[in-house]
Amino acid sequence: MSAAQKLTEFFRSETTIRGLQLVAGAGAIGLIFWRLQFATKSICCGDYDGYYHIMWSRMLWDSMRSHHFPPLFTWLPLTTLSPKDYVDHHLLFHIFQIPFTWFRDLRLGAKIASAIFAGLAVFSCYWFLFQQRIRYLLVWLLALLACSAPFLFRLNMAKAPPFAIIYLVAGIYFLFRKKYWPLLPLAFIFALTYDAFLFLILAAVMWVVVIGWNDREFEWRPLVWVVLGTAAGLVITPYFPRNLHLFYEHLKMKITPSEYPTKVGGEWYPYETWEFLGNSVVACVAMVVGYIAFDPADREQSHRSLFFLLFSTALLLMAARWKRIAEYWPPFAVMFAAFALQPWIEGARSAFTQLPTDILDELQPFLDRHDTPEVASAGERRELTQLIGAAVVTVLLGFALFLNLRATRKDIAESDLPDHYRAGMQWIRANVPRGEIIFNTDWDDFPRMFYFDPTHRYVSGLDPTYLYDRNAGLSRLYDRITLGEEKDTGPLIRDRFGARYVFTDRTDVHAGFTADALDSGWFEIVYEDKECVVLHILDQKKESPPEEDGAHAKDSEDESGN
Repeated sequence: MSAAQKLTEFFRSETTIRGLQLVAGAGAIGLIFWRLQFATKSICCGDYDGYYHIMWSRMLWDSMRSHHFPPLFTWLPLTTLSPKDYVDHHLLFHIFQIPFTWFRDLRLGAKIASAIFAGLAVFSCYWFLFQQRIRYLLVWLLALLACSAPFLFRLNMAKAPPFAIIYLVAGIYFLFRKKYWPLLPLAFIFALTYDAFLFLILAAVMWVVVIGWNDREFEWRPLVWVVLGTAAGLVITPYFPRNLHLFYEHLKMKITPSEYPTKVGGEWYPYETWEFLGNSVVACVAMVVGYIAFDPADREQSHRSLFFLLFSTALLLMAARWKRIAEYWPPFAVMFAAFALQPWIEGARSAFTQLPTDILDELQPFLDRHDTPEVASAGERRELTQLIGAAVVTVLLGFALFLNLRATRKDIAESDLPDHYRAGMQWIRANVPRGEIIFNTDWDDFPRMFYFDPTHRYVSGLDPTYLYDRNAGLSRLYDRITLGEEKDTGPLIRDRFGARYVFTDRTDVHAGFTADALDSGWFEIVYEDKECVVLHILDQKKESPPEEDGAHAKDSEDESGN
C-alpha cells in the first residue's frame, strides 16, 4: 500500500474522524469563550466578585510564600466573615487561580483564567458525549454552545461554577462506568472548591434510584463514596468547623419558598417566564425532545437517559426558582436530549418517518452508493432521513448560537470599565488612616473596593446576608440608611458602624442618601468624580447658614401683606 493510500485510509478511519471532531470542538469552544471574555477589558461580567477572587488568590499565594497559610481575613469585621469567623468556601478554586496571579496585571490574569475554566466546562460536556459515542457529535456541540445566553454569560464570570460542571461530568462518567470509588476523591476536591458539591450528592442519589428502578437492586456504593468524600472535604480544611456553620447559614437563607429576610443578589431571584424561555430556548426544546423520546419500557437502554431525565428536571426546577442555576441546567438538558434520542438515531425504534421515494431519487447523486431508491434498504432510508434532519437542526442551532453570542457579547461589553472606582479608592488609600472602616453604601461594591484598596475595612460585602447573619438589626439599619430612609445618619454611621468615611456610587438608588446626608449638616464631600463620592462625617453638626437680611425683610413684608 502506497503512502498516499495509507494517508487516505488514515483520514477515513472512524478513530481519526472522531479525534478530529474532538480537536475541532475544543478549538471552537476555546475561540468562542476567548472572544466573549475579551468583549470587555474588565473582569467579567456584571457583578464584581471576580475582583475579590483574583485578589484573594494573590493573597493566598503571598501567604504560602511567607509560610502563614491561610492569611487572616480582616476586611469585613461586622459580618460573619470577620477575622475569627471567616471561611473561604472557594478555597481550591482560589488555589487554581494562583498561577494566573503571576501576571503583572491581575485583571488580565483573571480574564485568562475565566476563559480557560469556562471553555473546559463546556469541553467536559462535549468530551463526555464523545466518550459515550453519541452520534452527530458536532451537532450536539452546537447545541451545547447555543443552549442558553445566560449560560454563556454566567460561565464567563471569574467564579467557581465552571469547576462544578467539570466535577459533575466526571462524577456522571464514573457512575455510568460503575466505577464508584473514584467518587470519593472527586467529592473531596468538590467540597473544597465550591458549595455546589450538593449537586454531586444529588447525582449519586438519582443514580441509586435509576439502578433500583431498572435492575431492582439497591446500589449503595456511589452514595457512600460521595458522602464520605464530601465529609472529608468539609472536615479536612483549615476552616473546620466554622465552614459548617457558614454552609448552614447559606442553606437557611437561600433555600426558602418565601421572600428573603434581607435583599440578596439578583442571581437568587427567578427569571420572568418569557425571559426564561427566550434566553434558554434551545435548552427548553432539548428538555421537550428528551421527554418525548424517552422510552421507560426499554430498561436495557434507559439507565443513562433516565438518569439525565431526573437530573436535568431537578436542575430545571431549581433554575425556575433561582437565576444562578442558569449556569448548570442548560448543558445537562442538552445531554438529556442526546441520550434520549440515541436509541432512535441508532435505529432501535421503528417510528422514524421514511422519506418519500421521489425525494430519495433527487438526493441519490449525493450519496456514496449506486443502489436505486427502489432497492434502498430501510436502514439506508433511515440514515438519509437522519442526515437531512441533522442538517436542518444544524442550521437552526447555528442561528440560535449566532443570536446568543451576539446578545452575550453585547451584555459583556456593557460591563463597567476596568478603572471604575480606582480613583476614589486611591484617594481613600492615600488620605484615610490605614485600617479604618469605610461605610460602603452598596454591598456589591466591596470586591472592587477591596481590589483597589486592601488597606481598609468595609461594612458589607460579597453577600448582604453576611451582615444580616451577624447582626440582623444592624443589617436592617444599614438598608434604611443606604436607601435614604433615615435622617441624620452621621451619628448612626459613626456610632453603630464605627466609620468616619462613606463611599457611595452615583446611582439613583443612593441619590436619596447622598442628598439627605449633605442636607443634614453632618457630612462634607472630600472627594467626588463621575463614578463615586467620598463623604467625611464631621465631629459636630454644621448649623444651617443664616438667611440674608434681605431675605428676612422680604419675608416680613410678605407676612404683613405689603
